[in-house]
Amino acid sequence: MGKVKDIWNGRHKGFVRYATVITALALIYALFFSDDNLLRWCKAGIELRRQRRQIERYQEEIKSMDERIKTLSTDRDSLEQYARENFNFAEPGDDVYLVK
Repeated sequence: MGKVKDIWNGRHKGFVRYATVITALALIYALFFSDDNLLRWCKAGIELRRQRRQIERYQEEIKSMDERIKTLSTDRDSLEQYARENFNFAEPGDDVYLVK
């Protein structure tokens, strides 16, 4: 620590203090005020994580829909049941009661 004190208070103290202030200002500018700053990096990281979770959720949803499509396309009874429940389809002669 003695060397730092000697440099700070030594013969070239004006230059050392000037260089320290300029370096600090450059770092503050680079971290907060430039176009590619630290705050923007943090926001981009948060957004990236959010979008990755959303992609995973959509992939799970697509997988379940693919399974449902496979089931409906192979089994006529399940397709008929799905059509009756979701689209109110009925065969001729069926009595239909809609309850809301």
